[in-house]
Amino acid sequence: MQKFIVTPNEAGQRLDKLLFKYLNLAPKSFVYKMLRKKNITLNHKKCDGSEKTAVGDEVTLWLSDETIDNFRETKKAERVPWHFKVIYENDDILAINKPAGLLSQKAKPEDISANEEAISYLMEQGTVTESTLQVFKPSVCHRLDRNTSGLLIVGKSLYGLQHMSEILKERTAQKYYLCLVEGIIEETRHIKGYLIKDEQTNQVCVSKDPVTGSHHIETRYEPLGNNGFQTLLKVELITGRTHQIRAHLASVGHSIVGDGKYGSEGVNDWFRKHYHLKHQLLHSWQMIFEDQKLTAPLWPEFAKILKGVNLWSTYTDLQKN
Repeated sequence: MQKFIVTPNEAGQRLDKLLFKYLNLAPKSFVYKMLRKKNITLNHKKCDGSEKTAVGDEVTLWLSDETIDNFRETKKAERVPWHFKVIYENDDILAINKPAGLLSQKAKPEDISANEEAISYLMEQGTVTESTLQVFKPSVCHRLDRNTSGLLIVGKSLYGLQHMSEILKERTAQKYYLCLVEGIIEETRHIKGYLIKDEQTNQVCVSKDPVTGSHHIETRYEPLGNNGFQTLLKVELITGRTHQIRAHLASVGHSIVGDGKYGSEGVNDWFRKHYHLKHQLLHSWQMIFEDQKLTAPLWPEFAKILKGVNLWSTYTDLQKN
């Protein structure tokens, strides 16, 4: 006989769903049979699996340890080094500064993403264990393009993941980016349009008018300074669509430096030659929600380029505000 107490990361789901995770090798028919025969009880009472679990509920498995062991496999989590910097952490969320080149979530089974790195970090801190990972895995609450750096939030707990995802879905968080773009911009603008995505090429285009399959987008940007050739922008992402900032700015003639999909080949070649730049200079800089204001400093490569093109002071002045 074994029993366990439902934790905050397990609560809120149906009992049968929780049992399928706990006895992850058992056929579903076996779990339901044990429920019918009262070999599995909830708070010492008969149950059918449809019950919604709550924190502190006691689940008892009136089964031999051998039977439980045969139907329960604890998968060993792969530990990987992490390349991000921690910005903020509490019991529910982990805010990290993601470097360019790191996926937010894996695209293929063999990928190592910020998700896997965050889990390894939390295991190293003792926040999660291989056992707790069987019922809940921390996960990123939103995504950044692989070659976009900056602030990324991970849900450490079920509450943190659900609450943060809801904040982002309802657009009650203010999200600001920094980017270096081609051309001179001297006025703040709020631009709107419609984004169409080509699933085959994973590329988007922007239209002024709605077309079939398009999504409304809004982007606000403020120039922080220019050097006569490029402008450092502070961008507020009002809606959040795939490649929105990159495609929207390109559509008004101000492509992001280093952007291989939407940028200028000549400009990108110049920055590649002089700075070995291989990705767009787009950085998720700040997020404000509820009583939190989280800021991710620029990574050294972006900072070095700003210094090289005489726009570093525009960034340092921003930090003082």
